[in-house]
Amino acid sequence: MKPESLDPRQLARRRLSQALPLLAFGLVLPTVQARSGVYRGSRPLMGTRLDLTLQGNDDTALAHAAELAFAEMARLADMMSRYRSTNALSAIHLAAGLQPVRVPTELMQVLRMAQAAAQASDGAFDATVGSLRSWDFNPQQPSIASAEQVAAELPLVGFNALALDERAGTAYLARRGVRLDLGGIAKLPILHAGMQVLLREGVANAMINGGGDVLVHGQLDGHDWRVGLRDPRRPQQLLGTVALSRGFVAASGDYERFVMHQGQRLHHVLDPKTGYPTRGPHGVALISEHLEAINGLGTAIMVTGAKAGRERLHTLPSVDALIVDADDQLWLSPGMTKRLQATTG
Repeated sequence: MKPESLDPRQLARRRLSQALPLLAFGLVLPTVQARSGVYRGSRPLMGTRLDLTLQGNDDTALAHAAELAFAEMARLADMMSRYRSTNALSAIHLAAGLQPVRVPTELMQVLRMAQAAAQASDGAFDATVGSLRSWDFNPQQPSIASAEQVAAELPLVGFNALALDERAGTAYLARRGVRLDLGGIAKLPILHAGMQVLLREGVANAMINGGGDVLVHGQLDGHDWRVGLRDPRRPQQLLGTVALSRGFVAASGDYERFVMHQGQRLHHVLDPKTGYPTRGPHGVALISEHLEAINGLGTAIMVTGAKAGRERLHTLPSVDALIVDADDQLWLSPGMTKRLQATTG
């Protein structure tokens, strides 16, 4: 059978069988064989696997650039992790309700993005969901919050509790017990920082994949990078691929991190209004060249629902999107309709 006679789902399954199995969170990239002029490396970071694929003329220079990029991303991930007891984010938490804390410039930029995303989404994105500490979606040691715990912690959630003074370089949480979770807003800036290191080192062709969030620049073997989008309804299958020479691809979904409890799948995207996992779309994929346009948007759509998400996306021409709603219906923005293609393997 010729490839062009296959329907899109058959083509997607064929491509998936040839794709890297290491990406569990919504995106699949084509296999790159080890060869001269192409560097591939991985590190565990941000609770997932971080992968670099670089192409250039000097293998040694590529490896050196990769090490610098990994080091910078690790530095920023440590700075912004809520699981570190000695970083700047922890200092903000310890001083909550007491006094402002001076923070590094990089953290201030992410906190500013968090506030902007919260305001733009009417609080659907809210970094203070970190206050809901009784939830833990670690598959090895999951913790399911009780109704009593949610009721006690939910009053601490509210993005207005975070006050930023950019002139003084300080951040302040207005109430004791408020905690920030930057997992939904820090990853893309961290990938962007890694890419900036690579570009400064003269690497013009690069892909950084951080467990479902991808940033690309340039090309691979003279062709745009091809990123496969998984089907949130069937995460082991592909909806198709998109070709990019520059920009971000970000995926959010209820299939990424979850635990089963009393026959229900409880996932890690929490609704700031209820304190429980969202019951909106199964998944969202977004593409943009602009970090500010896309950062935090997937989480917000997961919270507000597919209808509100579509309405908001109509006002964002720089973002292409797909949404699989709670009823398993697939919606593509006009830009995504043009981009998304079945692959012929």
